[in-house]
Amino acid sequence: MPNTNLHVRIISPQELILDTQADSVSSKNASGAFDILPEHANFITMIENSPIIIKPARNASQPASQAEQGGQGASVAGGPLVFNFPMAIIMTTQDNVNIYTYLPTKSD
Repeated sequence: MPNTNLHVRIISPQELILDTQADSVSSKNASGAFDILPEHANFITMIENSPIIIKPARNASQPASQAEQGGQGASVAGGPLVFNFPMAIIMTTQDNVNIYTYLPTKSD
């Protein structure tokens, strides 16, 4: 039976921002809007100033990430997680989606 969820992680040099199961990840790159669903082909892209929308898995509890607490992400109870980073790289292999970004520290 194929995996029905994506394993999504948002990673910065400072910390693991989010680690959750999701139904989909959506955003927009230089070629246009895209969606990542389970069993997606291997994929890598750069995102600049476009929201990254993560739809939590129906069977997963929604995590309270540090990014949400710090204003980087927001969600409505049971709704999608929306992250706005100046730049991020999304890399998909099998059902794993890693989103690499940089969160400036207060000294930056």
